[in-house]
Amino acid sequence: MKKILLCVMLFWSCQNVMAQVADGSSLGFVRLNHLALQVKDIPASRDFYRDVVGLKPVEVPDSLKAIRAWFDTGDGQMIHLLAGRNFEVVNDRNGGHFAMFVSSIAGAEKFLLSKKIKFHKQVRFDGVTQIYFADPDGYLIELNQKK
Repeated sequence: MKKILLCVMLFWSCQNVMAQVADGSSLGFVRLNHLALQVKDIPASRDFYRDVVGLKPVEVPDSLKAIRAWFDTGDGQMIHLLAGRNFEVVNDRNGGHFAMFVSSIAGAEKFLLSKKIKFHKQVRFDGVTQIYFADPDGYLIELNQKK
């Protein structure tokens, strides 16, 4: 009985969301597709996101290889690097950044130290340890470990 009730509630919820999207009463957001960052040096940033962050490169069409690099971040989501940054990136850990989960915050800290990458480590109000470090362009990346 509980399974039937759950299925009915799920069906009704989906129908309600689909009706809202169809009638224009909501945007219909489903999930993030990709994050695009404009970078100064595609090869340097590509190497950083592949070799330091550890992301898997995604094949870019031949016509875009000189000006783009794409990376799989899991669940069909990606980071796209776009050539042409001609502005200064100034961020601090209380401002613009994106966050990634790591399997071990202690392991991530050890890795960053071995690569001589500067970072800031802090403990959030709920006890989660966070590490912030910058990519070659100054975009901040936050690391934390799921509890």
